[in-house]
Amino acid sequence: MKQESYAITLEWLKTNPPLDELCSRFPVEWTMVQKDISAIVERGVAEELKAYLERLSVPAASVQPYSRNRQRVMAAALSQFVRSRMAHESVKKLCLSTLAADAGATKGKLRFNLLNGYIAQKLLFSRALERKPVSLFWFRRFWPLVWQKKRLMPLVQPRGIYCFYSGALIEALAAMISSRSCLEIGAGDGTLTRFLKHRGVQLTATDSHGWNTVVEYPQWVIKLDAREALATYAPEVVICSWPPSQNDFERAVFDTPSVQMYIVIGSRHQIAFGNWRHYRLQSAFDLQEDKKLGTLVLPPELESAVYVFRRKPLTLGQRGRCGCG
Repeated sequence: MKQESYAITLEWLKTNPPLDELCSRFPVEWTMVQKDISAIVERGVAEELKAYLERLSVPAASVQPYSRNRQRVMAAALSQFVRSRMAHESVKKLCLSTLAADAGATKGKLRFNLLNGYIAQKLLFSRALERKPVSLFWFRRFWPLVWQKKRLMPLVQPRGIYCFYSGALIEALAAMISSRSCLEIGAGDGTLTRFLKHRGVQLTATDSHGWNTVVEYPQWVIKLDAREALATYAPEVVICSWPPSQNDFERAVFDTPSVQMYIVIGSRHQIAFGNWRHYRLQSAFDLQEDKKLGTLVLPPELESAVYVFRRKPLTLGQRGRCGCG
């Protein structure tokens, strides 16, 4: 494998291409992943699946500039990276299939009936699939009437919708961010930024636009990957909703000196989102799950969670080295 081809492929992978594109471009890796996951699922050991994903996520050996086996090492590293991405996306789809099966829709087209669809539409959307800040008052009264709850996420996730934000969550996030400069990375259709701006928060939405086949990006969602966005805007607060599992961009958040707080909306299940390896490796921030905020992400069946990284205060020695008074 040539260095140029290797670099181009890596850049393409950083756009988080959908699973079908990955499978089409790397059929050999897809066959390997299918075989591995099928065997694990057949054995029915959840911890084994988690260990498999973590094993694939460990970076392969770095490529030495003058190594005799340089091309072989590059090909192996790329193959592992691709299989890791395929495996995580496959597990996500497996979860959706399980939800659909639990909802009693293993055959035919998954859909709400008239009453369930009407309630969900009125509670969660302003029109079509445009989300609105959800009123907890009305949600708590009418959501129990929906008996096809488990059909919701399998219906909307293919359109890039991974959760719904209550009005109470938006108010709480706006208070946390306050007047500080804020950047949303991986903003998708910009829903979270739109809601926060209506609460007076000054923030910029950015996304690599890698999912343009399923997500409609407004013009104000700036086309920048996370690294470029962080370098360009040097924000004090960064927010990201459902970052892809084992992504390679979140570590740039921890390496950006201006960032004082990083808010991540995701799941109670670490396997479903984010790069937990870098969450644990970084040492500049304290990590805390805000359980109260997690209850404000809807629907509750999604078992969402909100994690807040706060930069640790500098020690006296660190202040001296950086010239701080």
